[in-house]
Amino acid sequence: MMEDWQDLREALAGEGYIASDELAMALHIALTLGRPLLVEGAAGVGKTEVARTLSLVKGAPLIRLQCYEGLDASHAIYEWNYQRQLLAIRAAAEGGETGRSVEERIFSEEFLLERPLLQAIRQQTPPVLLIDEIDRADEEFEAYLLEVLSDFQITIPELGTIRATSRPHVILTANGTRDLSDALRRRCIYAHVDFPGRETELQILKVRCPEVEPALARQIVAFVQALRKEELEKTPGIAEMLDFAAALAGLGVNDLTADPQVLQATLATLLKTQRDRGAVPTEVAQRLAGRAA
Repeated sequence: MMEDWQDLREALAGEGYIASDELAMALHIALTLGRPLLVEGAAGVGKTEVARTLSLVKGAPLIRLQCYEGLDASHAIYEWNYQRQLLAIRAAAEGGETGRSVEERIFSEEFLLERPLLQAIRQQTPPVLLIDEIDRADEEFEAYLLEVLSDFQITIPELGTIRATSRPHVILTANGTRDLSDALRRRCIYAHVDFPGRETELQILKVRCPEVEPALARQIVAFVQALRKEELEKTPGIAEMLDFAAALAGLGVNDLTADPQVLQATLATLLKTQRDRGAVPTEVAQRLAGRAA
């Protein structure tokens, strides 16, 4: 365990993730107490990257459960290999084997398919378990999580209760698609992540794209932050900003105002809907670039 939250923040920075003091402190508390960390914020602010970077810092495997509407226990926790079970039943019948012995054999570990939650609690060393976009899953699915997040155990009717071999480091992310239950929130340490300020985002750009010249880096950050204030359907996140920087650097651009056509073309890395592309025509892009220069 890191001695304090500053050490953790520095360790994350060493892997390319610039965490705020609030986030580093919340993550440190979650690790110290062995509690899940719920990270909320707008899409594109780097919530998922927290788990990926923590896995690098810890040298631990990253196990990811991507949530979606209709997600159920069979896809998140475990399911039985029905095809193999049917083949085993058929083989047993042909061999004259029937009754309870067949049932016990087909509902054994041999036929169990581990999904992310079960896989996470059965690791010999603590993994990082990312439950991504939990607010996209149905409210009913949250009930499946409560046993895991409270006691780190899973009950399989045919096999009994499976307790964690090692306690995973759990990160949950949410974009605000719907309100999460009080029961889920009570089990978690909480952090909210906003879009970074100018200096923090400039630091992120320097760490992740060191090939970008300092003057251009300042223009890029100022331009993207100004673009986020426009009325857009999909606000460009940090990943889009990094793609924008890499595209400009790859094209040999050293000044955003130098070539309007190149600037407009590289907006494909930032604006991801036709409506947003239409909302930022060449003249608007040039105006924002001029302010950023």
